[in-house]
Formats: sequence, C-alpha cells, structure tokens
Amino acid sequence: MSPAYPSPLPERARQSAKLAALHARLALSPRLPLETLARALVDASADPSPRFNNAGLAYVGSTLINYHVSEMLLCKYPRLPMVILYGAMKAYAGPQALADVARQWGMEAAAAPGAEVDPGLLQYSLQADRQQIRRWGYQRAEAKNLKKYKWRHGISSRVVFDDDFGDTLDIAEDATNEPTADATESTSGLASASELGGSMEAAEKTKIADEAHANAVRAISGAVFAHGGREAVKSFVRAHVLSRQLDLERLFRFKLPTRELSYLCARENFEPPVARLEAETGRRSRTPVFVVGIYSGPDKLGEGAAASLDHARAKAAMNALKAWYLYSPGDNVRVPSDTLQEGALPWEPAYVDIGEIL
Repeated sequence: MSPAYPSPLPERARQSAKLAALHARLALSPRLPLETLARALVDASADPSPRFNNAGLAYVGSTLINYHVSEMLLCKYPRLPMVILYGAMKAYAGPQALADVARQWGMEAAAAPGAEVDPGLLQYSLQADRQQIRRWGYQRAEAKNLKKYKWRHGISSRVVFDDDFGDTLDIAEDATNEPTADATESTSGLASASELGGSMEAAEKTKIADEAHANAVRAISGAVFAHGGREAVKSFVRAHVLSRQLDLERLFRFKLPTRELSYLCARENFEPPVARLEAETGRRSRTPVFVVGIYSGPDKLGEGAAASLDHARAKAAMNALKAWYLYSPGDNVRVPSDTLQEGALPWEPAYVDIGEIL
C-alpha cells in the first residue's frame, strides 16, 4: 500500500535533528524556518506537487547564483574570452560544482522518498519522471541538428541564444523561439528505470544524484533570498560558491599562440613581438633547458622555459596571452549589485574590453 503523502509533512521539520544541524552548519538566519529548509530538500521527482517540492525555490536560486557569479567574473576579469567565461561559470555554478558544494555541506540523501523519511535528508527518485529547472535562453529550431551533425556553434550565437553556460536548450515538440520563462520543464533527457529495461547504469544514477544535490543548493539559496533579502543571498553565494578556488589559467587552450599574440600587438598598436633567447643550459645533453622571452619593443610580454626553442617560444607567447586575458583591476572590485545597498556610492562604469583576438 502506498503512503498517503509522497514527502514528509511540513510540521515534522521541527522534530528533525538532521535538519537543525544543517541549518546551524550553514549559519542560516533564524528568519529562515526549518519548514522552508525541509522543502528545499524535496526534489520534484520525489513530490510532483509544486506546493511541497523545491522547484520554485531552485529556479529563484539558480538565477541569483548565476547573476552573482557572472557579475563577479565580468568585473574582476573584463578581458576573459567568452569560451573561458562560460567554462568559469560552469566551474562555479554548474550542476557538478553545486553538487560538490552540497556534499561538502554534509547533505545526506534518503534511499527512497516517502512520508516516513527524515525531513533532514535529501529526497529524490530514480524511477519517477524528472523535472529540470527551466533555463533562460532561446530554443533553437536546429537544436537537434547541432548535436546530431556537430554543426558549428559560434560564440556570438551562444551569447545571443543560449543559456548562462553557453549550452543550447533542448527543443520540445511544441517549442517556439520565445524566451523560456517557466519555472520547470517536464522533459529532462534522463531516462527512467523503466525506459532502461528495469536497470540503470551507475553513471546515470550519479547524474541524477548530482542534479538533485545541485537543485537543493539552488533551492536553499532561493530560500535565503525569500526570507533574508538580496544582501543575505549575496553573502550566502559569496561564502559558499564564489569562495571556491578556481585556477583560470588551466582553462586556456591555445592552438596558435604566436600568431594570436602577433594579432594582439597589431590591434593594440604595439610593436611586433620578438622572441629572444635569454638563458640556456645543457644544449648538447639529454635534458636541455631554454628560456625564451617575448618582447614588444623594450617591454617584456612573457617568458617561457622548455626543452626546445620552439616549445619555449610557444610557452612564452602563451604566458603573454594569459597575462593579457587575466588582467584584473583588483580583488575587491565593485560589482553592480553593490549599488543596491543603502547609502552606496553611484555606479562607476566597469572596464569593458574590446574582446578576444580570434
């Protein structure tokens, strides 16, 4: 016999030690009740009713997290290429990143959802149809062909049409080219257990678990905004999402660094770059080391060391390009949301770069 309710009753939240511990661990405000926190842990696959699941809160939290992450990246690193910006956005606020945040919080998942489950456990189902958070963007008529035939996916097109991470939205049968604004969508592309013939691969289970954990983080962020306001959620995102360390240098991949550096110098009216051998050791040994510097007139743009002259020159060009793209006005740079505080100074326009080279 199936239980009367698919998820725990809201009044049980006050009796959960796990929920109280999570509330204290995250240093949440007393204004955020345990009932709301319990709702943030109920995935839409566990309880389809929008009055009791976290779909609405997760939608609000997703937009807030993406907004604060994007404004920080755009103001702190104004010269980042769009590909790197999308990669950094996904590294901070993507499903895998937020799932890691949830697990670092000590969030535990229930074996199966139900009315008898402790409200302090994350509840999601592997068998029920899933609902993904609706993403802002435009649904392309050619979305299926982009994936099927590997059509070219230009950066300008990604900026105009796609979501916050530069990914295309899955097109539905009745899709139009209007902006997506609903809170949830019923199709997810994640096959249920019945569709897989009663069995499910471990990778599929991990994907569903990561999405459920990420939605819980988004829902808690939305709950913080609902009960604490914009400054509370801004501090929450900075403390739990933007505080994670990300090495942006590792996101860069250059195919023709010397040519790109030449184009950059020409565009900025610098003198053409010249590679100069600055030091070497063991030229005739098995392990030679060459140190090459890239100069534009009297100014040194970058330096690289490698076992061959060509490789050292390429590394020097890469380091020069990274130094250009990773320019930052400082760690404490102002962002647009800072002007929303009471008594804040007027907004001074941030530096806007002309864009990447290639």
